[in-house]
Amino acid sequence: MSEPRIAADIITDENAKRENALTSDYEALGANLARRGVDIEAITAKVAEFFVAVPSWGVGTGGTRFSRFPGIGEPRNIFDKLDDCAVIQQLTRATPTVSLHIPWDKADPKELKAKADALGLGFDAMNSNTFSDAPDQPHSYKYGSLSHVDAAVRAQAVEHNIECIEIGKAIGSKALTVWIGDGSNFPGQSNFTKAFERYLAAMGKIYQKLPEDWRIFSEHKMYEPAFYSTVVQDWGTNYLIASTLGEKAFCLVDLGHHAPNTNIEMIVARLIQFGKLGGFHFNDSKYGDDDLDAGAIEPYRLFLVFNELVDAEHRGVKGFHPAHMIDQSHNVTDPIESLISSANEIRRAYAQALLVDRAALSGYQDENDALMASETLKRAYRIDVEPILAEARRRAGGAIDPIAAYRASGYRQQVGKERPAVKGGSGGIV
Repeated sequence: MSEPRIAADIITDENAKRENALTSDYEALGANLARRGVDIEAITAKVAEFFVAVPSWGVGTGGTRFSRFPGIGEPRNIFDKLDDCAVIQQLTRATPTVSLHIPWDKADPKELKAKADALGLGFDAMNSNTFSDAPDQPHSYKYGSLSHVDAAVRAQAVEHNIECIEIGKAIGSKALTVWIGDGSNFPGQSNFTKAFERYLAAMGKIYQKLPEDWRIFSEHKMYEPAFYSTVVQDWGTNYLIASTLGEKAFCLVDLGHHAPNTNIEMIVARLIQFGKLGGFHFNDSKYGDDDLDAGAIEPYRLFLVFNELVDAEHRGVKGFHPAHMIDQSHNVTDPIESLISSANEIRRAYAQALLVDRAALSGYQDENDALMASETLKRAYRIDVEPILAEARRRAGGAIDPIAAYRASGYRQQVGKERPAVKGGSGGIV
C-alpha cells in the first residue's frame, strides 16, 4: 500500500466541486466526437495508459548561467525528491516512474527501492553525469569525458556509467541515458575525428555491460557547454552512434537540443523509420536549450511530434516503444506545479494526435492536397480535449484540477516548514 503525500479527502473535496461540470463537458465532447466517428471512451482509455517519467532533478529549483534563486521547501536529498514526485503522480496519475541522476541521487539501492515502493513509484532510465566534477573524483571533466584525450579520464567516465547500470539493476530500471558535454570552444582545439573515435570506443565498453533486457540512449545537443563543436551534436551523429553500438542502442530526442526552427517532428519520423528512436526528454524552448515547461512556447510542435508517434503506433511499427520523460528547469515557478502542468500538456498532445483522421490525411497526401492535409491536422489540434484528460485522471483516483488540488493541500507550505530554507542565491546552473 502506497503512502499518500496529500490527504485523499482533499482530492475528493476538490473533485466534488468540479464533477458535475466535468460530466457535462465530457458528454458534450463525446457527442461531438461521435459525429466524427470517434469513440471518446477509446481515446480516454488510451490516454489513461500513457505515462511520462519525471526527473528527480526537476523537483528542485533550477538556475541559469547567471544565478539561481532557491525556492521554499527545496528537496534536501533523493528521498525528499521522491516525496515530491509522489505528489505529482498522486494528482495526475500520469507519472508513475522517476528518472534518477547519479551521483546526485546516489543512495543505498535497497533504501531507494523501499522508499519508492512505499510511495507507489517505480524507476525509469538512469542518467549519468560526466559533464561536471564530483567532489571526490580523481580526474576532471573540464576538457571532456568519454572523448577525453587522456585514457584515465575516459576510463573514469566509463566506470561511472557502469556504476549507474549497477544501481539501476538493483532498483528496477531498464535503461541508461548518456549525455556528455564534450566538445571544443575554439577552432583547432579538438580533432573532430579522433574525439568521435574515442567516444565510440568508450561507449562500446559501456554497451558491453548492459543487461540483456536493457537499452542505452545517446542524447545529442548542438551546443553548450561547448560552443564551437560538440562531439554528439545532431541526430545524424546520434544515429551513427546507435547503429555502431548495436541493437540495444537508441537515440534520445530532447526537444531543446536543436537549432531554432529545426523540424524536430521529421527527425522523429526518420528515427522511427530506421528503428532507432529510443525516447524523449520533453520541454520547450524559445531560443535554445531553455528547458521551459512542455507546451509553454510551441504546443503545436509538441502535437506534431505526437502526430508522428501516433502514426507509428497506428501503422504497428515493430518494436516501437519509446521512453517518455520530462526534462525541465524551473526557475520562477513551483517545480511541482510545472511538472503537473507539463505532464498534462504531454498527454494533451497525445490525445489530440489520437483524434487525427488518419484515413483522410493519407488521402489528401496521396492527392497532393496540401491545404486539406494541413487542415486535417489542425482540425484535431483545435479540439479541446481537457475533459478527456480530466476524466482519465478522475477515474484513476487523481484530481480533476491537479494544480488547484495541490494548492488546496498546502503541501509546499508544509514541506517549507520541514525542510530548512536555502539562504541566498548562487551563480551557475544547478
